[in-house]
Amino acid sequence: QVQLVESGGGLVPPGGSLRLSCAASGRIFSISNMGWYRLTQGKQRELVASISSRGDTNYTDSTKGRFTISISRDNSKSTVYLQMNNLKPEDTAVYFCNTKPSFFSWGPGAQVTVSS
Repeated sequence: QVQLVESGGGLVPPGGSLRLSCAASGRIFSISNMGWYRLTQGKQRELVASISSRGDTNYTDSTKGRFTISISRDNSKSTVYLQMNNLKPEDTAVYFCNTKPSFFSWGPGAQVTVSS
């Protein structure tokens, strides 16, 4: 069973930046397409970015133009990252990683709060 543990969340002012990390156990990480998702109060969990096993990236329309994000991975560390810049209050959410499409149990997530 693969376990996913997110970290790097916190409280930042509007316009601030955060880098989230997600460490995955299990040997299948390097061959898995990975994604970052977020859960906002009152909404369903949504995909925000994904990265293939080869490193090809994709960003969803919900994030384009709102804040700058960059997804990356380090297969040697079984870790996927999400760099977020120019954050806005509406980006406040709990951020999760999982395969894309999601297959494993969700981790605890990383709370991101954007507020002055």
